Amino acid sequence: MDVLLIIVGILCLLVGLVGCILPMIPGPPVAYAGIVLLHFTEGTSFTMGELLSWLLLVVLAQVIDYIMPMWGSKFSGGGKMGSRGCLVGTVIGLFFMPWGLIVGPFLGAFVGTWLELRDTGAAFKSGIGSLLGFLFGTLLKCLLCGYFIWQFVAHLC
Repeated sequence: MDVLLIIVGILCLLVGLVGCILPMIPGPPVAYAGIVLLHFTEGTSFTMGELLSWLLLVVLAQVIDYIMPMWGSKFSGGGKMGSRGCLVGTVIGLFFMPWGLIVGPFLGAFVGTWLELRDTGAAFKSGIGSLLGFLFGTLLKCLLCGYFIWQFVAHLC
C-alpha cells in the first residue's frame, strides 16, 4: 500500500508543478495532496503543525495568485478602474485558457486605466504591472510546489 501512496504522491507533485503553469490545474493544492499521501505511508509522517502550515501556504498562494495582477495594476499607476478592469479581464480570460489568463488581466487593466485616465502610456504601464503581478503569482506557486517536492524527497530518503 505504501508503494501505491508514494507513486500517486509523486504523480500529484508532478501534476501540481505542471499546474503552476497551466491554469486548468490548481498546482499547489494538487502538490499538497501528494505531501498528504506521503504522510499516510508507514515510513514517513509529518507533524500536524507542518501539514496545517503548508495548507495555509497553499490557500495563501491561491489567493495571492488571483490578487497579484490587480495589485500589479494598481501599483503601476492604474486606479480603481484599472484594478476593476484587471478583475474583469481575469474573469473573461478564464473562458480563453490558457492565454486568456495572461492577456485578459493585461487588457482589462489597460482598458480600465485608459477609460479612467485617457492616457495610453499610463494604461500600458498598468497593463504591464498586471502582467508582472501574474508572473509573480506563478513564480510563487512554482516555488511552493518545488518546496513540496523537496520535502517529499527529503522524507523518502
